[in-house]
Amino acid sequence: MRMVFYKSKMGLLLLLLLIGQSACSSPSTEVAAQEVQEPTETFTQRRVVVGADSLVRGRLLDRNDSVLVATGTLHLLKLPRKAPLDTSALGQLLGWGPATVRQRIANALPYDNAPAGYPVNLRLTAAEAARVRKARKQWPTLVLSTQVGRRYTANAGAAVLGYPAAEAQAFFRQAQRTKRGRFYKLRNGGVEGYYNGLLMGRVGYLHPLIDSVGNNRGSWATDTTFRQGQDLHLTIDTKLQAYAEQLMGNRKGYLVALDPKTGEILAYVSGPVYDPATLTAPDQAKVRSEMLYDENKPLLNRPAMLANPPGSVFKLVNAAVALQLGAIEPSTGFKCDQTLIKCVHHHPVPSSLTVGLKYSCNPYFYQTMRNLIQRVPDSLVADTVAARHANLAEWRRYVRSFGLDSVLGVDIPREAPGFLPTPAYYDKARKTRNWTYRSIYSLSVGQGEINMTGLQMANVTAIIANRGWYYPPHLVRGIGDNGPLPRFTQKRYTLIDSANFAALLPGMLGVMQRGGTAETSSLADVGITVAGKTGTVENGGDDDDDHAAFVGFAPADNPKIVVAVYLENAGFGATAAAPCAVMVMEKHLRGSIAPKRKRWEARVKHRARNGY
Repeated sequence: MRMVFYKSKMGLLLLLLLIGQSACSSPSTEVAAQEVQEPTETFTQRRVVVGADSLVRGRLLDRNDSVLVATGTLHLLKLPRKAPLDTSALGQLLGWGPATVRQRIANALPYDNAPAGYPVNLRLTAAEAARVRKARKQWPTLVLSTQVGRRYTANAGAAVLGYPAAEAQAFFRQAQRTKRGRFYKLRNGGVEGYYNGLLMGRVGYLHPLIDSVGNNRGSWATDTTFRQGQDLHLTIDTKLQAYAEQLMGNRKGYLVALDPKTGEILAYVSGPVYDPATLTAPDQAKVRSEMLYDENKPLLNRPAMLANPPGSVFKLVNAAVALQLGAIEPSTGFKCDQTLIKCVHHHPVPSSLTVGLKYSCNPYFYQTMRNLIQRVPDSLVADTVAARHANLAEWRRYVRSFGLDSVLGVDIPREAPGFLPTPAYYDKARKTRNWTYRSIYSLSVGQGEINMTGLQMANVTAIIANRGWYYPPHLVRGIGDNGPLPRFTQKRYTLIDSANFAALLPGMLGVMQRGGTAETSSLADVGITVAGKTGTVENGGDDDDDHAAFVGFAPADNPKIVVAVYLENAGFGATAAAPCAVMVMEKHLRGSIAPKRKRWEARVKHRARNGY
């Protein structure tokens, strides 16, 4: 039986094999198989650029829609390298005087005593370029060319406007060679740098999938839409900005003016001032080199990046916190005790907070903060060290709610946070936890370890003007047809009650009145009531004058402008900083300076031009 099964199995296998061979060799079966097989289709992935020819970088406009910066045609004149140049004849051709020709050529050279024939390109206006074209036969060695770049219509606002990095490469190379780039953090670029992506716009990309006969079979990747470069509508008032820069001139310092109701910055000055086209212009190499080496550091964006002790203007913050925490009341008086801290003003006894602010009495605020730091809660009555630590931490928490010891988030690429000391900081600095109020009393007059930027000083003043709230300061009020960035429309509050801010106002008004520290800067003659506070900041140097500071707002009953001024090595805040601030207020509110202050204005501008 087993043998029969094996033979039957082998026979079955042979039969199946024969059937398979006959099927493979059949012509009809082969044709059928070819008819069933699907042909392989090929597709092509393409990338189509949309809008590359029409993409234009957005413009910068001031708050009144005057164009400040736009992309346009730059006319460049290349001077001959070998043939001698008749500068007098060239000046006649261009309509320049001989001195102007020599100065323009000198500014275009990267350093003094550059070799003869060094390549020089001079910027020309459209009218000057037209003259060169007409005289091409008489001047065959001159080469006129054009390129697309940023054109500045005003010579103010350099620290605000900034520059596109792509056009500042020559400047970056100069800074790298002089090893000054890291110090100045030169790639901040103002609003041009901060909003670069929106200004630049973007081309669109389509990603069609094309078959072998040219039909569109969908997309092989997500398409992106074309977006034209957006215009930026700045908060800056160009006329006010230019006027404020005239008052600053070649002096070191800053001036920040803003609208307290919106946080919009009306003027933003970093001194010494310079032309905004300097950093990208092809014929300003020497000027840039001089600026990089200038000991006054004109390229330092002072309002945002330089944090200094605020001096007596900080007494406003300490008073508000002391009122909030119950360390004083508006009616609290102290003796002007010179053994505690010197007071440079001869004045009546500060019988209240108003009198203390009016005369900026140092002993008054020494004792104000001493009450705050040396309070001993019942829970810590047996541990005065812990009480001081807790009180300083509480003081710092309230002061930080003013936007200090942190960046405000202004729309400039780099901003310093400033500094407020902590209990742990003093533990480490004093090398003991047993430090006393006497070792930190300088905080009471805005000196010592505390540091604030110009933006923070202006913002603190806006908070006082608003009785406790603020919008973050910003430089752009509109992007294209839209408003500012969303965070600039969010109102922020401090931890201080509005009544305690209101208690500061009589003292700030007193500062500007008869006997006050800034009485000579009153605008009462033109019907403007100013609330202010002066500050004189010791800088620790025996040879240098103190720094001068002033903050204030006007009109006092309905603030429309806040101004913070800081002038390095300028002396007293009352005589140096306050006049600049109130003239900016008057210019903004009235449009002109009253005849009474014309001589005063001329004197300030003279000092500004001469840098003192």
